[in-house]
Amino acid sequence: MPRLSDKIVLITGAASGLGKADAWRLAEEGATIILTDINDEGAALAAEISASTGQQTRFFHHDVSDEDRWGEIMSAVIDEFGGLDVLVNNAGIAFIATPEDTTLEQFRLANSIMSEGVFLGCRAAIKAMKLRGGGSIINMSSVASHLGYPVFFAYSAAKGAVRSMTKSIAVHCQMNGYNIRCNSIHAGAIDTPMVQNTFAQMGLDLPTWISKTRMTRSGSAGRKMSQISFYTLPVTNRAL
Repeated sequence: MPRLSDKIVLITGAASGLGKADAWRLAEEGATIILTDINDEGAALAAEISASTGQQTRFFHHDVSDEDRWGEIMSAVIDEFGGLDVLVNNAGIAFIATPEDTTLEQFRLANSIMSEGVFLGCRAAIKAMKLRGGGSIINMSSVASHLGYPVFFAYSAAKGAVRSMTKSIAVHCQMNGYNIRCNSIHAGAIDTPMVQNTFAQMGLDLPTWISKTRMTRSGSAGRKMSQISFYTLPVTNRAL
């Protein structure tokens, strides 16, 4: 029997990049997959994954900064599946701007998606996971929450918030005996369309940029999928 055959998984930002890779991997491991994204190409992806793996999939158009939309989607998931087992807060956005260049509009937009969006997702997921007797929340943070990347100032600030938020949620769930784990993954530069497009705007390719930083190589979606898969297991709260 597939390892995740009884699991209901919701992945934000699932139409491309890491979210897309996560959706494929977890469906192949037997999970029912709910894909959400502002990019409606996710609907075709959901159908493709279902046809290939035989797993149930659903797609919802979703702005993760919209509190009401989180309520609507989670209500639909609860009504159809009786709750949620795994949430992957993956949706993100990146701007090329230093602390001096970043506009307030850019800063607020980055944080509305990657900080407020993660908060709203975690809050909604806790309610839905309690109905299933527990679950796993996986928040995509970044090495940018630890290191200084001035050209990605707003992104770094938002990912730092995700890192701290994850710890507080993990402790809250443990103290209340919810059997809900909350972990963050701190990836470096992953070779995805968003990352490629971002570096193209700077006139750089990813390997060239890597050579100018403290990182030794870029990551792949495949490696991150393995970590996401690991965190669906009943293990302790931690950061990776």
